[in-house]
Amino acid sequence: MSLTVPSPAESAAAVAPDVGRWDAHGRIMHARLDAEYILPLRWTADDALADLTAYFRSLSEWLDITVIDGSDAALFAVHARAWEGLVRHRPVTVLRGSNGKVRGVLSGIAIARHEVIVIADDDVRYEYDALVSVVDDLRIADLVKPQNRFDPLPWHCVWDTARTLLNRAVSSDYPGTYGVRRSRIVAAGGYDADVLFENLELERTVVATGGTVSTRRDIFVARRPPSVRHFLSQRVRQAYDSFAQPGRMLIEASILPTLIGLRRRPGALVALFAMLIAVAERGRRIDGGRAVFPLSTVLWVPLWVMERGVATWIAVALRLRGGVRYAGGRITRAANSSRALRRRFRSARAPASVRPCRRTRASPSRL
Repeated sequence: MSLTVPSPAESAAAVAPDVGRWDAHGRIMHARLDAEYILPLRWTADDALADLTAYFRSLSEWLDITVIDGSDAALFAVHARAWEGLVRHRPVTVLRGSNGKVRGVLSGIAIARHEVIVIADDDVRYEYDALVSVVDDLRIADLVKPQNRFDPLPWHCVWDTARTLLNRAVSSDYPGTYGVRRSRIVAAGGYDADVLFENLELERTVVATGGTVSTRRDIFVARRPPSVRHFLSQRVRQAYDSFAQPGRMLIEASILPTLIGLRRRPGALVALFAMLIAVAERGRRIDGGRAVFPLSTVLWVPLWVMERGVATWIAVALRLRGGVRYAGGRITRAANSSRALRRRFRSARAPASVRPCRRTRASPSRL
């Protein structure tokens, strides 16, 4: 990318919001943030157009928005008309790579007008306070990782929330939105667009180049539920992501043999599921999760565990056949290992404008 890295002074100023704005009646208005919202998009139908447009009307008052649209020409034209005056609407310009979302993100970063960037999927719906918290955390971190939650919460999203709670209990979940410093991604030359698990690839790239990830399980960002059909289509692809985390993959591959082995020992099976429910409940309780995750979500853990046990072995079969199907092709690699990325960036020096940060735990917003 032919981009320049901002000076330290410019980088520090990039996250400072424009404060002190008042409306004609003397009421305080939301401060406009010196940040940019990048949304990669590739739609085949416009069922969610009205909802996303309404979201843009609110969001555009808070920060600049860039939509990188990989939809076909007819839908692209419809979107351009619907969002005129609300967003900057551009086509995908990064053409290499199997993962269209990554190509969209990199296309947006290449033309971004701000150092501070919020990347979000089309189903993400920020409230102002959560957006401020993510932007504020980028004062000292290179990547901020908030927590998604489904709103509303139909049955299939209750099912998927069980996975979220288990992830929170042992580490953190992988959301559909991140805050990132543009200079860090530019200095890295982007991140790999030929992997399936693009969120993990982004995190590992930031860390491999000397950056810091701030995990904020206490910043809750809503996302719209997928259709049941789309939800079902994601079961095996999500299991395939675990190839990027070999330890996790081994555990998930052991689920089905374990369940088969315990089929005649109902007491042991009940004890196993009770333990997993307890783990999920811990994930629900930490960092304010009880406020947004209903108690009923932990009861779906046994169903999710059984689903993942079956989906993992289907993912193994797909790996042997050359990878998982994605956008008309196949992707073999879930993500590059941290070791491989460190080797790639070992000789690269971090730019002076990117300040290292050692904080890894969540802390309250300072705005």
